[in-house]
Amino acid sequence: MQKNLGLFLTKRAFLTPDLEAYVDSESNLRLTYSALNERCNRLANAFVDDGIVKGERVGLLLMNSSEFMEAYFALAKVGAVVVPLNWRLVADELEFILKDSGTARLIFGEEFLQTVTELHSRGDKTDIKQWLQVEGTEGMAYFSTHYQVFRDAGSKSEPECPAAEDDMLYIMYTSGTTGLPKGVVHTHNTAIWAVITMGITAEHQEQDRYLACLPMFHVGALSPLAVNVWRGSTSVVMRSFDPKRAWELIQEEKITTGLAVPAMLNFMLQIPFEQYDYSSLRWIMTGAAPVPVSLTEQYNDLGIGLLQVYGLTETCGPACLMDADNAIRKPGSTGRAFFHTNVKIADETGQECTRGVAGEVWVQGAHIMREYWNRPEATAETLVDGWLRTGDIATMDDEGFVSIQDRMKDMIISGGENVYPAEIEGVLISHPDIIDVAIIGQQSAKWGESPLAIIVRANDDLTEADVLNYCLGKLAGFKQPKAAVFINEIPRNPSGKILKRVLREQFPLEASI
Repeated sequence: MQKNLGLFLTKRAFLTPDLEAYVDSESNLRLTYSALNERCNRLANAFVDDGIVKGERVGLLLMNSSEFMEAYFALAKVGAVVVPLNWRLVADELEFILKDSGTARLIFGEEFLQTVTELHSRGDKTDIKQWLQVEGTEGMAYFSTHYQVFRDAGSKSEPECPAAEDDMLYIMYTSGTTGLPKGVVHTHNTAIWAVITMGITAEHQEQDRYLACLPMFHVGALSPLAVNVWRGSTSVVMRSFDPKRAWELIQEEKITTGLAVPAMLNFMLQIPFEQYDYSSLRWIMTGAAPVPVSLTEQYNDLGIGLLQVYGLTETCGPACLMDADNAIRKPGSTGRAFFHTNVKIADETGQECTRGVAGEVWVQGAHIMREYWNRPEATAETLVDGWLRTGDIATMDDEGFVSIQDRMKDMIISGGENVYPAEIEGVLISHPDIIDVAIIGQQSAKWGESPLAIIVRANDDLTEADVLNYCLGKLAGFKQPKAAVFINEIPRNPSGKILKRVLREQFPLEASI
C-alpha cells in the first residue's frame, strides 16, 4: 500500500493516465490524471529547488481550483504540511492561524490580494517568508512570486518522497464556533485510512463523475477528492456553490454522485429544477448539519438517494454513513459506522449506553486525528483511551443505526427536560413557507430555558403565530418553541453548521415565557 497520500495520484496517473481527473466548472479547464500529476510534480520539484524541508507548513488561501488540488498532492509528495485556510476569515483571524501553525509559505488567489497585503504589512506577526500568488486579471502584489511561473520551472519527474505514515500531512483549523479555532493534525496514515474506509463503505464506482461544491479548505471536500483519485473518478469542481449552476452541471457533466450540506440541497429545491436532466445522478451525500426527514423524502421522490453522512474534521471525515437501501426506512438516522470505524454512544463515564438511550458519540479508527496542534490539554480531553469524544449527542438503535440529536453545548434544558434544537428544526423546515430555520435557547424565568425559533421565510405573510401553531401536535409540549423571529439569512460556517453563538449574540433577551 502507498504510505504517502501524494503517491495515490502518482499511481492513478500510471493506471489511467487519460481518464479525466479534474473539471473546473467555471473555466472549463479539464485535466487528465497524467496532466494533473505532471502539474503536481512540477510544483513539488520547484519547492524542493527552493529549499523546502520536510514538515514545513504551507498555507493555501485559495478558492476551489486546480491550484488547490495540485498544491495539496504536491506538498504531500515532498513531505511538507498543508494548512488549508478558510477564505471567509478576516486578516486578524488568518493571522492567528498562520502564526499558531508556524506557516512559512503562502499560496493565495488574487481574490484575497487586499487581505494578504494587509497580512504582509504586519511583518513578523506571521512567519511567512514566501508569498506565491495565483495571478488573474488584477495584477501581482509587489512582494509576491508568480505561482504559475514558479510551478512550471520545476521538473515533471517524480520527486523523492521523504514523508510517510505518521508524518504530518495537514493542519486543518476547526471553525471556532465556540472560541479560537484549534488546529486538527492529520498524518498520511490518518488521511489514507479515511480514504480507504470512505471508498469501501460508500457506493463509489470507477469512473464516477462527482460534483464537488464544498470549499476545499473543509474536510468534507478534501477527503472525498482524495477518494476520487483512489477510485479513479472525475471531480467536477464548483469554484463556489450556486444552486442553479449545480443542476446545470448535473445535466451537462452527467454527474453520478456528490456531496452537499442540507442547506445547499434545500436551496436547490427552491428553483425550477424540473427543466434539467438529472437521470444520471445516483446519490448525494449530505451532512455537517442535521438532515430533515422531509428533505430525504423529497430527493427520494426524484429518484435521487440522499445519504446522510456523519463525520468531523477530527475524524478526517468518516464516522457514520447511511446506505441507500435504508435511507427511507430510517430517514432520521445518519446510518451505521463506516467499515474501518467503530462508534459507540457513551455516558459521562465513557461506558456504552443502553440502546435507545441518548449519550455522547465516541469514534474510534485509524483515521482519527493525531492531536490538536499545540493544544495538549484539549487533545487529552478529546482523545480518551483510543476514542475520540465528539461532543455530539445521539442514540443508537438495536441495528446499530445512529441518530444524531444535537451538539451537547446546543442542548436546551426546559423545565428539567432535554430539548434538542435539531428535532424542532426538522419539524419547522417541512413548512412550505420556511426556507431555513435555527433554534436557540433563551433564558426563561419559568422554564429555565425556552426554545426560540429563528426563521427565514419564503412568504412574508407567515406570522409568528403560524410558526408556533405548526408545531402543535408535532412536538411534545416542553419542546414547543415559545417565540419566533424572522431574519434574512441564518449564519452558517463553510461546512453548513449553524453559528448558534452568533444567533445568541443577536437575540440575547430573556424569553417572555
